[in-house]
Amino acid sequence: MEPQSETISWFRSLEPVQPVEMLGLWRGAGIPSGHPLDGVLENLGWFGKRFHADMRADALLFQWRPDRLVAIDLGFIPIGLAIKAGPFGRTALARSGFSFLQKACRARGTIASLKLRTLEDRATAAMIYDRQPVVDYFGRINDDELAGMMCVEGDARRYFFKLRKVEAAARQNSYA
Repeated sequence: MEPQSETISWFRSLEPVQPVEMLGLWRGAGIPSGHPLDGVLENLGWFGKRFHADMRADALLFQWRPDRLVAIDLGFIPIGLAIKAGPFGRTALARSGFSFLQKACRARGTIASLKLRTLEDRATAAMIYDRQPVVDYFGRINDDELAGMMCVEGDARRYFFKLRKVEAAARQNSYA
């Protein structure tokens, strides 16, 4: 079985998540599955996601300085182009270039909504991007971790990631 289908089967075995359980700051990490974006976000300094009480989300938080997170909006970049550029996104040149582009790419507000969506035969929390044909579905790994499966409209491949909740005390001391 190929990595994509193995990871999809694993994701389907996870318990669903309610949107209200997602509130707060989460640290992210990719789950390698053979997707072209494997390793790209980590190379660019991805921190994770933040979900607000109004069910809106900072979908792409990046570490700007050790004590500062920046919400990025890449809505102007077609997702298909970003996926095709995956190999470049894992290079030192991409990392360096992205550090210079972060200021120009800062989000002017939240860029996605958190809702309950049906995936196959079960309802689970999903994050729907405002300006991209992308939905991230979530499943529970354990009490502290969730898995995400990014689905791009028109693309059968899935990108997988995990999220670990950042505790309130650590959040107050470390992140703006």
